[in-house]
Amino acid sequence: MESVRNILITGGAGFIGSHVVRLFVNKYPRYHIVNLDKLTYAGNLGNLRDIESKPNYTFVKADICDFDFILDVFKRYNIDGVIHLAAESHVDRSIKDPFTFAKTNVMGTLSMLQAAKIYWESFPEKYEGKRFYHISTDEVYGALEITRPQGDSNSGECGGGPFGDKFFTEDTKYNPHSPYSAAKAGSDHFVRAFHDTYGMPTIVTNCSNNYGPYQFPEKLIPLFINNIRHRKPLPVYGKGENVRDWLYVVDHANAIDLIFHEGKIAETYNIGGFNEWKNIDLIKVVIRTVDRILGRPENADMDLITFVTDRAGHDMRYAIDSTKLKKELGWEPSLQFEEGIEKTVRWYLDNQTWMNNITTGEYEKYYGDMYGNNESI
Repeated sequence: MESVRNILITGGAGFIGSHVVRLFVNKYPRYHIVNLDKLTYAGNLGNLRDIESKPNYTFVKADICDFDFILDVFKRYNIDGVIHLAAESHVDRSIKDPFTFAKTNVMGTLSMLQAAKIYWESFPEKYEGKRFYHISTDEVYGALEITRPQGDSNSGECGGGPFGDKFFTEDTKYNPHSPYSAAKAGSDHFVRAFHDTYGMPTIVTNCSNNYGPYQFPEKLIPLFINNIRHRKPLPVYGKGENVRDWLYVVDHANAIDLIFHEGKIAETYNIGGFNEWKNIDLIKVVIRTVDRILGRPENADMDLITFVTDRAGHDMRYAIDSTKLKKELGWEPSLQFEEGIEKTVRWYLDNQTWMNNITTGEYEKYYGDMYGNNESI
């Protein structure tokens, strides 16, 4: 049966990417989904074992910076749509190695854009029926002030959140503070420039922090779940006062699906959950949830919290306003945070083999390099 569409998803073996690939492969059996991933430390084909044998799925190992190879992929698979997730995404790593982030996030995105342009312009209809969807981050907007220091850590409303009235909107000016967010900002500008200069049908979304299954355990929630299980210290930057907006990864994947099919060309959409938490409060929720599921006494592992030297240039607060996405396309998160964190904790505790395969000796070395100021880690 001939494919209705041929969709290239980059970074599809990573955390968010694997959820998007799984959703598209299962939901659209007449689409051919090509998953292109370099399989760096955060890319894991074990994330996709349940769909790897599906007839409408193909995996290609490649670096998005390899322009000639990427162009060949477009031609070989007749790609008419791109969902571009591939990126270096960890702020701590970007501080230690900004060159890699600039190369992958900026030059890699440029390679993807140029390959799409050349291939799509080879057709008489040019860009008709094509779409290049670029996934970005809320971190490109910089930081918001905390104007309600004692705000309740729960979902806010559009008119104001628990920690302040201001949110990032699609019109917020870019003001990146880390090499990671600067590199993502650069890639966003290239995507928009390709629309404005060449007429390429592009869309950009900026999303808040994701959590859920299959996330590499350098990120806060899976890292801490694993450490609590093994009663290892929980390294908390500064005093844990920084605020983040959290979104369950499956909800993000559903938003990507909706925007890819129904979003307006050349538009930007913010994706978030109005779900702000101070890091320290979030950590305490994770501790209580893990301890309860493991049958430990309540708050048994609170003493694992270990404050470490704050990250350089650590943004104080991120908060996304998703009103545009809700009004125009009808999307909103399906899970309350308490339900999402329960599902997430249970997944990591039930999938220890996956975690053991991820936490290799190389990862342990990196972990020590990142948090070496705490000698007990």
